[in-house]
Amino acid sequence: MVAHDVKNLALAAEGRLKIEWAEQWMPVLRQVRERFAKEQPLKGIRLGACLHVTTETAVLMLTLKAGGAQLALCASNPLSTQDDSAAALVQEYEVPVFAHKGEDHARYYAHIEAVLATRPQVTMDDGADLISQLHGARKDLLGDVLGGTEETTTGVIRLRSMEREGVLAFPVIAVNDADTKHLFDNRYGTGQSTIDGILRATNLLLAGRTLVVAGYGMCGRGVAARAKGMGAHVVVTEIEPMRALEAVMDGFPVLPMARAAEVGDVFVTVTGNTSVIRKEHFARMKDGAILANAGHFNVEIDLEALAGLATARRGVRPFVEEFALRDGRRIYVLGEGRLINLAAAEGHPAAVMDMSFANQALAAEHIVKHGRALERKVYGVPREIDLEIARLKLASLGVEIDDLTAAQQTYLASWTHGT
Repeated sequence: MVAHDVKNLALAAEGRLKIEWAEQWMPVLRQVRERFAKEQPLKGIRLGACLHVTTETAVLMLTLKAGGAQLALCASNPLSTQDDSAAALVQEYEVPVFAHKGEDHARYYAHIEAVLATRPQVTMDDGADLISQLHGARKDLLGDVLGGTEETTTGVIRLRSMEREGVLAFPVIAVNDADTKHLFDNRYGTGQSTIDGILRATNLLLAGRTLVVAGYGMCGRGVAARAKGMGAHVVVTEIEPMRALEAVMDGFPVLPMARAAEVGDVFVTVTGNTSVIRKEHFARMKDGAILANAGHFNVEIDLEALAGLATARRGVRPFVEEFALRDGRRIYVLGEGRLINLAAAEGHPAAVMDMSFANQALAAEHIVKHGRALERKVYGVPREIDLEIARLKLASLGVEIDDLTAAQQTYLASWTHGT
């Protein structure tokens, strides 16, 4: 059996069924796999991945394996692993996986080290933890790396910071910035799966409640739209004037968090920043306020400050922890402040991850073909890849669009046509 550290191999058969279910809703990635199997563009390439270990990720791993890659996979969040999917990848598909749902800090980084021990030539990140370790504790491995890909906004922020400081040692493709990723995965995927995670954890009725969304990027827009659709009164907090203005024009009240804290029943952070909800906000919240995070890292809610205010804390439901404050109020934190859509639910639907992971697979192919010629920078997904994924997705949905006529092409290319 391939090298692994998963929680329970007995879950493999159950995991395989879920992977097969996800696969049927991922037609773009299936088409990529068919081509990969024929052309073998990743043949012999050691590819190390640090991603959420879910059924959809499993379909991506099988696509990369079909293309000839030698894989090793670990989790990009301690609570995001689906243990049945991890077991199936190991036992049913012979993919090395190192991931446990609920793993502690030491095991999390031991799993990253297990992937790095395979000396990857291509990295695939969701949050840039592999790349961070390569540029920190494992600089000895940098010479092997052709390049990498990054899945999420938070990871891209970290990578652009590394590029600005001149420390990024190899090219990385920001998969997150592809239109077929952030316009759909971030907005529709995060929107639906975040609400799903909150409802699974709490069984709360959102209709009539005030839900505060911290951050109005693509993820925040998705959460706000889905919550509004379920009858919630949505309030937005922002730090960027343009996004705040968009939220206003979309019909949402925009408040500073200090004022939103007084009216909110449910709070969702989706900013990628630290201490978005902190001590002075806890002091203003209603009894029974519910806090959830949909950003990548568990730093958006200042849990240390909340613990300092609490006289007692206890788990009251799976993924729901109650903090009892000195004045008798109770505040509830979901999923330890980690990604609620993966901690308490199943993450994004397969149909939206289809495009995101097609971007990952094709970006990895691009790195293998062109990585040595690229500078040590963060690159966007090539536009032709983005458009091809959109074309394949439309075709899989049975949607047809028009083509430009010759006259239209001439008109758009000309500067001589006046009013």
